[in-house]
Amino acid sequence: MKKLEILGRNLLLYLFVLVSVPPFALLIFLLALFDRKGKINHQIGRFWLKIILAITGVKLEVRGLEHLDPKEAYIFAANHQSQFDIPVLEVALPYQIKWLAKKSLFRIPFFGWALKVIGYIPVDRENPRKGYESLLAAAEKIKAGFSVVIFPEGTRSPDGRLLPFKTGGFALAIKSQKPVVAVALCGTGKIMPKGKLYVRPGLVRVRLFPPIPTRGLSLKEKTQLAHLVRLRIEEGLRNACR
Repeated sequence: MKKLEILGRNLLLYLFVLVSVPPFALLIFLLALFDRKGKINHQIGRFWLKIILAITGVKLEVRGLEHLDPKEAYIFAANHQSQFDIPVLEVALPYQIKWLAKKSLFRIPFFGWALKVIGYIPVDRENPRKGYESLLAAAEKIKAGFSVVIFPEGTRSPDGRLLPFKTGGFALAIKSQKPVVAVALCGTGKIMPKGKLYVRPGLVRVRLFPPIPTRGLSLKEKTQLAHLVRLRIEEGLRNACR
């Protein structure tokens, strides 16, 4: 019965995505003409992702929101286990978030066009210079009052253990002088393992830590900042995944 349920949910998921992306993308294009700050389109995107979570049977348990100021912009730094990390965080975090997304996603008809209109930032992983330009674009988004999510590992962990951290995102935090929030995600790797195209029902725990201020820090301190964030994520994983 469990396998049949997973199969049924995934068939419904792919059908929903296939049918819903074109009209949702068209709606986003039209609203972008009037919704200059993207607030309405952000809510539409979250609503679409909430439907996906409901279809797949994924439930969220979010703790730590009380540490955050709703009026502040943050750089959220999370561990990366699954493609499902992005929809989970988009729904869990009540902020207008701008994402750094793979350049190839922007070539997908309707979906990629919608990403561009919403304000997602394309990242070229093969070109370091283009990657640096993406960080500069993200800094401009933060200055405009948007929050950004980074995955310091740079890729998905195959077994849930933290990979070495890259420091580019922490340089972004220091340049923008915005606080960094460590985020521990537990459960997404089981729901949608790396390399798999199906989603299992289950519970995802999201743990948010108090913001780490970056005001006054220099770029020389980005490694120490990355280390502090890593320690917090490790603590969150130990507590949330027990």
